[in-house]
Amino acid sequence: MYLLKKLVSPLCLPVGLCLEVLVAGLIVLWFTKRQKAGKVVVSLGAAMLFLLSNGVFATMLLLPLEGRYEALGVAGRASAPQVRWIVVLGGGHSPDTALPVTSRLSPFSLARAVEGIRLHRLLPGAKLVFSGGGSSARDSDAGVMSELAVALGVKQEDMVLEHKSRDTKDQARMIRSIVGNDRFLLVTSGSHMPRSMGLFQKQGMRPIAAPSAVRSRRRTILSRAMLYPSAAALRAAERAFYEYLGIVWGKMRGQI
Repeated sequence: MYLLKKLVSPLCLPVGLCLEVLVAGLIVLWFTKRQKAGKVVVSLGAAMLFLLSNGVFATMLLLPLEGRYEALGVAGRASAPQVRWIVVLGGGHSPDTALPVTSRLSPFSLARAVEGIRLHRLLPGAKLVFSGGGSSARDSDAGVMSELAVALGVKQEDMVLEHKSRDTKDQARMIRSIVGNDRFLLVTSGSHMPRSMGLFQKQGMRPIAAPSAVRSRRRTILSRAMLYPSAAALRAAERAFYEYLGIVWGKMRGQI
């Protein structure tokens, strides 16, 4: 089921969907006499691509996900509550050990790890729990994030690594054995937070959301650039699609 999910999900994301519609329209144009229908389908694919690469539309997709939870320990926001654990969920890494640790972590993992380290400095008595699997303990999201933490001054004894999980569902199940019934800060990307909170709460745990890598804002200042198509907006829309699909999948499977 895990492999099926990974194979099918790219076909349901913005780039895949737009290409599927465009290719379908071109097939109708080239190989049938239904020219009008083919033009309609191609036009639909182009319109979808324009809309999904529009900054305003991408922000509208992300805001319901990222706007649910406030960052902790920021001026004018909620202070970081006293907890024993700060759980940081990995979001990918490169196995290339020739790269510096800051380049080995994906942008999501890097932002999450740095946020976890920031919160740890506000709560020095808490343990940092880095979570995320890989081919080995060292070559895992958790392992590479811990390398970054050590480089930034965190002591090895202040960290706990969970390096066997393959996805967020696995992370929730495995972290339960570490934190037990304790309340803990859950650090992940803002768009990933609603699904993560649902998965962890379903396991009977008591997470406190600590979002990072937030791309949208409630008070987004509209600019002329946001009206034009961009790769950044398309990536943001893709992230939103991925999370909405993950939430639907989790609810269908009874995991959320």
